[in-house]
Amino acid sequence: MASIEEKVEEHYKKILDELGIRHYGKTESINRTITDALRSADSKSGGSGNNYPDIQLLLENKTARRIPVMIEAKGLKNRLEKISKSGQIELITYYEKDSKRKDGTIQHHAGDANYSSIMNYAVNGAVHYANAILDSRGYTEVIAIGINGTQMNADGSVQDAECRAYYISEKNNRVPKHIPELDKEWSLLKADNLDRFFAMLDKMTLTEKELEDLRQRTETALETKIKSIHQSLYDDPKLRTALTTNEKLYLFCGLIMVGLTTKGVAPLDVNQFTGNDDQEDNDSTIIITRIRSFLKKKKCGDDKIRMILDLLQPVFKKETLWRPVNGESILKSLFKQVKQDIIPCLESNLHLDFTGKILNSLGDWVHIENDRENDVVLTPRYVTTLMAKLARTNMDSFVWDRAMGSAGFLVSAMDIMIKDAQAKIHDQKELEKKITNIKEHQLLGVEILGNIYILAVLNMILMGDGSSNIYNGDGHDYNNETGKFPATVFLLNPPYSADGKGFNFVQEALEKMTSGYACILIQENAGSGNGLPYTKKILEKNTLCASVHMSDIFCGKSSVQTAIYVFQVARPHEVDDMVIFIDFSNDGYARQNRKKSSQEVNLRDADHAAERYAEVEAIVLGKKPRTQYYTEENGLVIRDTVSLNGNDWTFAQHKVIDTMPTEEDFRKTVADYLAWKVSQAIKGDGGYGV
Repeated sequence: MASIEEKVEEHYKKILDELGIRHYGKTESINRTITDALRSADSKSGGSGNNYPDIQLLLENKTARRIPVMIEAKGLKNRLEKISKSGQIELITYYEKDSKRKDGTIQHHAGDANYSSIMNYAVNGAVHYANAILDSRGYTEVIAIGINGTQMNADGSVQDAECRAYYISEKNNRVPKHIPELDKEWSLLKADNLDRFFAMLDKMTLTEKELEDLRQRTETALETKIKSIHQSLYDDPKLRTALTTNEKLYLFCGLIMVGLTTKGVAPLDVNQFTGNDDQEDNDSTIIITRIRSFLKKKKCGDDKIRMILDLLQPVFKKETLWRPVNGESILKSLFKQVKQDIIPCLESNLHLDFTGKILNSLGDWVHIENDRENDVVLTPRYVTTLMAKLARTNMDSFVWDRAMGSAGFLVSAMDIMIKDAQAKIHDQKELEKKITNIKEHQLLGVEILGNIYILAVLNMILMGDGSSNIYNGDGHDYNNETGKFPATVFLLNPPYSADGKGFNFVQEALEKMTSGYACILIQENAGSGNGLPYTKKILEKNTLCASVHMSDIFCGKSSVQTAIYVFQVARPHEVDDMVIFIDFSNDGYARQNRKKSSQEVNLRDADHAAERYAEVEAIVLGKKPRTQYYTEENGLVIRDTVSLNGNDWTFAQHKVIDTMPTEEDFRKTVADYLAWKVSQAIKGDGGYGV
C-alpha cells in the first residue's frame, strides 16, 4: 500500500490555515535556536544528517511565553505511534539481560536508541525532534504531535486522519504528557486561546507512579552505564592495575563535576581537551582547574575544596590518564562517555542517591579498600524513602544522619521535604526561599570515610548545593550544640561492627535531640539483647513505636537480618506503651544477586511492592491502609508491650505460637490415618482390614 503522507500533511496544513495559525514547512526556519538544535542532533536514522519536521509552529502568548510545536506526518496503517511494553513512547530499546561479547566480557545494556521506531512512527519522530530542541537548552518545553491517515476521499482529502499530541517539558523530566484536547481539534493553538491552553499545560505534572517509574528507569540506565565504563577501564591492561577502587571513585566524581551545567561555569566540552603532552599543561590540568571553579560556584568552603582536591588531584595527574596516544588521552575518551551517558541521568530533579549507585556499582567488582569491617553497605532508595516517611519528615523537619555513607537518607528526606513545601506553599518566591533553606540549613550529615564523604558531598551538590552541613569526621565526635542544628528527624543505618551493633550511634544522637522521631535500620538482633546497654538507655528517654522485620534488602551485599526501629524522641517509654510489630519479610520484591546485572534484573516488583510499602507506612503512622497484606488476623502484625530492659524488640519475640490442637487438626489427623490404612490395604502390606 502506497503512503499518503503528503496528503496527510496537506490536510493538517489546511486546518492550520483555516484557523489562521502561522506554520512552517520542512525546509523553513522558525529561528536560529530551533534550526541549530535540529541540525546538531542525530538524525532520525541515527546519522549526522539534518532533522526536518514536516510542520513547525511557534506558539507565543501575551506574556511572551514561547513553545515550539514539532509535527511529524505518516501515511500508512498503524503508523501513528509505537508504544513499548512498559507503556512509553518507544525511543529506546531496553534489554532485560546483559549480553556476552566474543571475548567473554560482559556488554551491559541500559538501552539503545530505536531509530526504526523514530523513523517509522509519527509521534516517535515528533518526540525525537522535541528532545533535540530541549537538548539545545534554548527552550524548556515543546509540544510533539504525530499525524497519520491511510484513506482518501474522491476529492483528494484524507478520510481517516488521526492525531496524537504530547507536552514535553524539563519540569516533567521530559516524560511526554498526553494532550487529549489536541487529538480532536486544534483551535486551542489559536492566539486568542493560548493563555487558556498554557494554563492547561501548567497543570500537567507527573503522578507519583510516573515519577517512580522514571526514577527506576534512570537508576537502571545510570547503573548500567557506570558498569559499562568500568568494564572499559578493566579491559585496558594499563588501567587494570593503575587505578585502585578509591581512585575509580574519584575519577568518576571529578569527570561528573566538570561535565555538569553550573550557573556561572560553562560545562566542559570534549573539544576543549588539548591533548598536550606536557607535565604542566595537559588534559588533567584542564579538569583540575574546572573542578576548582565548579566547587567555588557551588559555595563550598575552602576546607572542603582543599580536601576534595587533595583526593582528586593525584588521580588526574597519573601520566597514564593524561598522556595522549594518537592525539587523544584516556581522560578525554572517558569524559566523552561520562558526558554522553552519565550526565543526562544526573541533570534532573529526581533527587536520587546517584553517587550511592556509583559506589554500589564499583563495589560489585571489588570491596571498598578502607572498609575493614565490611560495613559500607548502602541502603536501597526505596528503604531510605520509607524510613524518612516513618520518621514523619516534612518541610519543617531538620534531618540528620551521623554515619551518612553517600547521603542516601538525606537525599530521600530532601525529596520529601521539597514535595511537602510545593504542596503547601503557593507563592513562588516563598517556595523558592523555603527550598533553598531546606537544602542549605535543614540537612546535616557526618561521614568518617574520606572516599565515601566525597560521594556524599557530590550527591548533595547534585541536589542543588545541599553540602553546607556535610562533615567529614567521626559521628561520635560531632557535637550538636544547642541551637546549632535543632534536629527533629534522625535517620541511620549504622556500622554493625560498632558497639551495640551500632546502637551507640543512636543513643548518642537521641541524647542531643529534644523532639521529633528517629528511624533506624540495624541488625535485628541488636533489639534482642545485642544492642545493650544502649537499647535500655534509649528507652529511658525515648519511646519505641514500631519494629519492622525486613526482607533481604541487602541481597548478596550483606548476610545480616535487619529490622527498622522507630522511636518518638524525648518521651520516656512506659511499660504499658503498645508497640507495633510487623513481619515485612515478604515486601513484594523478588531479588537476585547477579553481580554484573542491572537493577532491573536483580530487583523486580513481583507482588505489589509499592502497595505493600505504602501499607506498612500507613500502619506505623496510624493511618487507614488501602490494602490488607499485613494484618493481625494473618499474624503479620502484632501490637504488644515491651519490657524496659531493651532486649525484646524483635517480631519473633512477640509472635505467639498456638500449640493447642483444634477440632480441625483432629479431623485432619484422622483423615490422614485412614488414608494411610487404605493405601496399605490396597498394597497388601499391612495385613489388616479397614
